[in-house]
Amino acid sequence: VQLQASGGGLVQAGGSLRLSCVTSGRTFTFSNYNMGWFRQAPGKEREFVAIISWSGGTTYYAVSVKGRFTISRDNAANTVYLQMNSLKPEDTAVYYCAAQPSVVLTTTPREYNYWGQGTQVTVSS
Repeated sequence: VQLQASGGGLVQAGGSLRLSCVTSGRTFTFSNYNMGWFRQAPGKEREFVAIISWSGGTTYYAVSVKGRFTISRDNAANTVYLQMNSLKPEDTAVYYCAAQPSVVLTTTPREYNYWGQGTQVTVSS
């Protein structure tokens, strides 16, 4: 199973980025998994950012990003996205996508079975 995150980069405060996470694997059925985005800044623990249910019908966001970030998915393309607007310097981190077997949405990292390699987002002030 592979989760390949991309789309990170350097952006000025107030700017936007769109992250993508393409999944693959013979034993991995994308539509069976809730998908989440997490981030980790230097010296800090990994924190929850957003999650979307297997069908795309339910989403949930961390308070710090609600109203600025939007998570979406394309089950036909086995891809989850994170649109990030109005970026702030405190959004600077490595962003990871992760897959959780669908039953109950959770924000706890240990409940996620598969993780991508991360993509760096840097927001300058």
